[in-house]
This record gives sequence, C-alpha cells and structure tokens, in this order.
Amino acid sequence: MADVEFAQPGEGRRFSARRLVRLSDCGPNGSLRPDGLARYLQDVATDDWDDTGIESTDTWLVRRTSFQVVDGASWPRLGDEVVLTTWCSGSGAAWAERRTDVVLDGHVAIQTVALWVPVGVSGRPVRVGSSFYDAYGEGARRRIPGRIDQSEPGPDAVRRPWPLRRTDLDVVGHVNNAALWSPLVDVDPEPVRFGSVSYHGPVEFGDEVTLVSDRDRWWLTVDQLVRVAGEFRR
Repeated sequence: MADVEFAQPGEGRRFSARRLVRLSDCGPNGSLRPDGLARYLQDVATDDWDDTGIESTDTWLVRRTSFQVVDGASWPRLGDEVVLTTWCSGSGAAWAERRTDVVLDGHVAIQTVALWVPVGVSGRPVRVGSSFYDAYGEGARRRIPGRIDQSEPGPDAVRRPWPLRRTDLDVVGHVNNAALWSPLVDVDPEPVRFGSVSYHGPVEFGDEVTLVSDRDRWWLTVDQLVRVAGEFRR
C-alpha cells in the first residue's frame, strides 16, 4: 500500500462530535479497538454529511481508511471522552478525501484519513457535484489521487477461516466497513501505531471468507480473490 499523508492541508468546513468510549468498543486490555474507532469515524462522517443539508440520492462508499497514533499519545481507553473533528481535505473527479482528528484530553491522539466514492442509484460511481464544493470549501478543491493499490498474499502466508456473523451486516446486506477492521485484532490483539484497510469488494453473508496474514499484513479473500486488504505497524 502507498504511504499515507496525515498533514492537514486546506481550509473549509469543520464538524466535531463527542464520543464516550464504552464497553462494546474495547478489548480485554481496556483500549479502544480499531473496529470501534472505525465506527466512530463512520458515524461522524454521516453526521457531518447530514449537517451540510445537501440533498442527494448518492451514497458515499469508503474505499480506504488509515490511522496513525500521534507520537507520545496512547489509544483512548474505557471511559475516556474523545472529540472527533472531521473535514474534507481533497477530491478528484469521482472521489473525495476525509480527514478526522481524534482528540483526547485536549490533544490530538489519533489522525485518520479516508477515501470515499459517491455512488449513484445505478450503483456506479458518479462525479462529485458542485454542491459538495460549496459546502466543504477550499480544502475540498485540493487534487488527490483516487487509486487504491492492490496487494496479494504470498504462498507462505497463514490461512484460516473467518466466519461471518449476522450482527456484522449493514442495511444493504454487506459486512459493514467498521466490522471489516476486526481481523486486525485477530492478527494482532495489542494496540498498534498505524493501520490501513482497503476495500476492493463487498463481503456478503454466505461468503466463505478466509483470513490470510503475513507479518504486518492481512487479507480477507473469497474464492481466493482479495476483498479486503490491511496492514499495520506497532
């Protein structure tokens, strides 16, 4: 996967929301799990979009999400209150980049960046509309690439079944993007300093999914085709 830039370019709209880290978001060590963080990011992005007042039939689908823990900072823990501030930091013809800072005790603890694609009623990507730029301002006009790198597991990677649960499904019958961060915890249960997940295709209930891992990378495959790819660093 390509290196991720976590700087804060551009100006424009900012949206903030608070979250209390609760039991369902934490692992046995008391730290916020990556899939819990992904749910926070998904929720604040949705709340921000709704708050713009833009009327559209398009649906925004995430293609890649990455995070890094700021030097000297730690993962939020059970009972902590975090503030998430999100904004658009760039776009292309049919994609946009969203950054979100996670603030703990008045300091940025985690920086995140996600690439989103607007999809029309036909299910195909559509161009970013003028109302989007009106709402998000100058930061949204920064040009960014929309390519998602593809990676494949090697022959020596470890393979094991990854059973699906109905509780992982969203309203369209796919395993939710936040739930697709769960394999990171299966591969390395300890808090990591960097993580990135790319979504190459949907994972649906009934799929026979294999979790493949090799050192600091992991994949979810269906019929030997990569649907989700992730990497991490401690």
